[in-house]
Amino acid sequence: MSDYIQQQGATATHSRREERKIIFASSLGTVFEWYDFFLYGALAAVISKQFFAGVNDTTAFIFALMAFAAGFLVRPFGALVFGRLGDMIGRKYTFLITIVLMGLSTFAVGLLPTYASIGIAAPIILVVLRMLQGLALGGEYGGAATYVAEHAPPGKRGFHTGFIQSTATLGLLLSLIVVLGSRYVSGDQFETWGWRLPFLLSIVLLGISTWIRMSMHESPAFVKMKAQGKVSKSPIRESFTSWPNLKVVLTALFSINAGQAVTFYTAQFYVLFFMTQMLKMDPAQANTLLIISVVIGAPFFVFFGWLSDRIGRKPILMLGLLLATLCYFPMFKALSYYANPQIDAASRQSPIVVSADPQGCTFQFDPVGKARFDSPCDKVKTFLVKQGLPYSSVAATGSDVSVSIGERTISGFDEAAMRSAIEQAGYPAKADPAQVNQAMVVLLIVAMILIATMTYGPLAAVMVELFPTRIRYTSMSLPYHIGNGWFGGFLPTVSFALVVYTGDIFYGLWYPVLITGVSLVVGIFCLKETKDVDIDKV
Repeated sequence: MSDYIQQQGATATHSRREERKIIFASSLGTVFEWYDFFLYGALAAVISKQFFAGVNDTTAFIFALMAFAAGFLVRPFGALVFGRLGDMIGRKYTFLITIVLMGLSTFAVGLLPTYASIGIAAPIILVVLRMLQGLALGGEYGGAATYVAEHAPPGKRGFHTGFIQSTATLGLLLSLIVVLGSRYVSGDQFETWGWRLPFLLSIVLLGISTWIRMSMHESPAFVKMKAQGKVSKSPIRESFTSWPNLKVVLTALFSINAGQAVTFYTAQFYVLFFMTQMLKMDPAQANTLLIISVVIGAPFFVFFGWLSDRIGRKPILMLGLLLATLCYFPMFKALSYYANPQIDAASRQSPIVVSADPQGCTFQFDPVGKARFDSPCDKVKTFLVKQGLPYSSVAATGSDVSVSIGERTISGFDEAAMRSAIEQAGYPAKADPAQVNQAMVVLLIVAMILIATMTYGPLAAVMVELFPTRIRYTSMSLPYHIGNGWFGGFLPTVSFALVVYTGDIFYGLWYPVLITGVSLVVGIFCLKETKDVDIDKV
């Protein structure tokens, strides 16, 4: 009881300086943890070559994205494990454990031998390390958001937790900056050994984060609950077997978390894949433009958190989902026009059409590296995918494959003839950096980030306010990490596979658009406003 009285006294005399210290300490550790997690996404193209060299190029990249998604797959399980610990032993010690697990797993990736050295063991170990990262992050976010919200004064929860929301973007920004620095340091050796530097640096960030978190105090709401003897003995059972609470969990998942997840990963991951893989932009230029966009957009996570304290959480969240649903297709088509005007013009003036019997064509994905794509249709589509060229397919039952490139038609698989026709039609091998309209590319990415900040900025406050203190960590962590781990984490993999399957570089956008549309409808009818609720309720 004395701990509770002491904590109450400290809470009553909280100064603005102490509030800033709590936000800074919580946010900085979370930035480093997101940095660790996002490194893999920033280096997916390199990792596909280092760890999945035993399959064709298209499959290797999809496998690299699947390994990226593996970390997201296990995040809900991390939410259950660490959420339970957070509700039983406290917020502080739980997310101290998560930062150590994350940092060591990331450091180990930097030491991992490649496929060329140890064969199939390399990608297996890589996936295991990614899953350990996912488990750690599954416990991190709920702890940080809960900790900051439970320290925040009334009327400022959205503003204070907005800093936690910005940590994911800042972690991504830090990872991109370190990757660019590593490219500069290692030069043409980046794909040989330079890619390891960002992972190895994580051991320094781990030391800083651990030291910071050791100095933090437990949240006042948890101390009060513990002093009153009301700590939950079974947070998982109370969270998910009681229908009133389970109903709130499901509402949180399908109304805001799933939709928010795809807006975040569309704006800050899929857009990078789109620019480098589909539009063939120079990776350094694409990363630089993304960094500029992130710097411009990051403060709006805090802004929309603050604004939700004034006008409510729900209006901002729903507007963000609406804009995502309506604007993604025109935004990405505009991005194609401004980032690679040559391929945009060529695809409109000289579209590529593959006509073939569907029975002779297969999906260009080889899970074990043993399949042989020997039919003329398979060879044509494999060639087009490797060149990053948009095409459409026409079913021609009983006919041999033919490729129309503008006014020229090529029968069968004739690589030399296709290369000649592609060059004549004006399709570039890569985007010309000099022709990239950098200002418009940044403007479009910033617009996507602003949509993401509208759905993400108020999210932590909403999630904390939806659930009682005794099961808050567990209840909020699971829907958040199912939304972000499964709906969001699989976005690059699913969207890229859809593009490969159809040949339409915009077809992958149907995945985020359908999810934001469903979340918008569920949110309008099922989500309640929460900004004025009492979060100290046990």
